[in-house]
Amino acid sequence: MKNMTSKLLLALCAVIAAPVFAAGGEGVKLDPANINLRDTESLQRGAQTFVNYCLSCHGAAVMRYNRLQDIGLTEAQIRDNLMFAGEKVGDTMKVAMAAKDGKAWFGATPPDLSLIARSRGADWLYSYLRGFYRDDSRPTGWNNRVFDKVGMPHVLWELQGDQVPVFEKVKNHSTGKEEEVLTGLKLVKAGSLTTTNDKGELDNHEYDARVRDLVNYMVFMSEPVKVKNEQIGYFVLLFLLFVLVPISYLLKKEYWKDVH
Repeated sequence: MKNMTSKLLLALCAVIAAPVFAAGGEGVKLDPANINLRDTESLQRGAQTFVNYCLSCHGAAVMRYNRLQDIGLTEAQIRDNLMFAGEKVGDTMKVAMAAKDGKAWFGATPPDLSLIARSRGADWLYSYLRGFYRDDSRPTGWNNRVFDKVGMPHVLWELQGDQVPVFEKVKNHSTGKEEEVLTGLKLVKAGSLTTTNDKGELDNHEYDARVRDLVNYMVFMSEPVKVKNEQIGYFVLLFLLFVLVPISYLLKKEYWKDVH
């Protein structure tokens, strides 16, 4: 009971801490993530990316490694490919970095990500993880179009490459003055997942696919039983439609046959 209470408190803390990670983005057009929780291969790739790039700073205190069996992985695969610090398969996904170090380096302790997908949504996460750009005015050298003045560095930059902001001058109708507004991002340096399109331009569709897998996994992690619950819901509806409704109709006819 004590252990369960601790987990519930951690989940509550994750929800409270989420705005620290995800504040901002109001008014920014979000790109659709188009995730599919039934795509187990995507979920497996996303889990691998999460463990390799996110778990060093962010934890997932209410997610156990053995829950990854729900996306088609065996205990041996989980142990051999996703666990690197001597954890047990039944352990939760604990953060590798000490909380005090995170606060010292980033100005705030990186929040737990167990429920971040439920608090912000898949589209926000997808847009955020693709929205980093170089900004020398920031302590980390990075900023984000969705989360202005973000404290988090771009941990996936080797995959995506470097983006720079594109600004346009727009007239502020309230003040009558022209202001520079961020209107887009331009990829200027290739990453390991960057390709070249037919026009010879840098293209990041492979990076976008990797981010989509990661977001897909984070949505799964926030509610691992969602797909099973939907399947149970469909079964219940079919039961009501094809079993309970006919029985109710026949029962009604039996009770009212003498009246008619």
